[in-house]
Amino acid sequence: MPSRQTFAHAAQQLDLFTGVGGDISARDAQDLMAWPFFSLAKSKRVKPIDFRMGEVSILVEAAAEHGMATIWDADVLIWVASQIVEARDAGRPTSRLIAATPHEILAFTRRGTGKAGYDRLKAALDRLQSTTVATSIRQLGARRRHRFSWINEWRERLDGNGRALGIEMIVPDWFYEGVLDRALVLTIDPAYFQLMGGLERWLYRIVRKHGGKQKGGWSFDIAHLHLKSGALSPLKRFAFEMRDIVKRQPLPGYNLTLDHQMGRERLNFVALPVDPFDAAMRRIGLTPVDKSV
Repeated sequence: MPSRQTFAHAAQQLDLFTGVGGDISARDAQDLMAWPFFSLAKSKRVKPIDFRMGEVSILVEAAAEHGMATIWDADVLIWVASQIVEARDAGRPTSRLIAATPHEILAFTRRGTGKAGYDRLKAALDRLQSTTVATSIRQLGARRRHRFSWINEWRERLDGNGRALGIEMIVPDWFYEGVLDRALVLTIDPAYFQLMGGLERWLYRIVRKHGGKQKGGWSFDIAHLHLKSGALSPLKRFAFEMRDIVKRQPLPGYNLTLDHQMGRERLNFVALPVDPFDAAMRRIGLTPVDKSV
């Protein structure tokens, strides 16, 4: 974590933006949904993600002390994106310097709000700060890379007894500019936060990004998905886990199927009709009633 002097110097250049509590829509940045930026495992990962596809290049490196930022840590960035978009749409000024209470972030992401939840949040912030990214995405020219950390700096605000009053963080301009662009942000189902596995969380984001609400859905070769995931598991294991996800159908709002075309296994996904009552229940963190029983 940066010293108070270092953070204060950086914060002097920015206006403070304060998040709001309450029921706001969850939003995700499309670039983060489409490309391999995070570890999909809860165990510490230090091996870099070195991804290249066409003109897109991504290098994600982790600090040995904290390990790479995980897809669960990315929930903090979803909270940030949701707050910025909500304020922008309401005509309120926003900033890369953001203040919040731990309770606001934990409640929004459907986490426990006790001490254990707060300790996990601080660990997530440390991983987000110490993980470095270099990418050609949204850079003019394939030879240019933008380098940043998911959180430039962060600090706690404490009372006289050492209890946390809040958190302040500075997000990088690459992320902030992407969130402000209306074309680069999508709403996500709040039931996403209840997905337990890293692979199914990653898959939901890919499906939401590419499948959207198109009637015809979308499809990918399993081998292509394996490449885009950045996962450390071999293709055979990845394919096995994908078949298990298809069997369980955990992704809110989508139906998944598998087929074989020209000797290659392919995942198909299509948006399900939206039940207004189910959608309302998910917004407040409740699980819809299973109507098939």
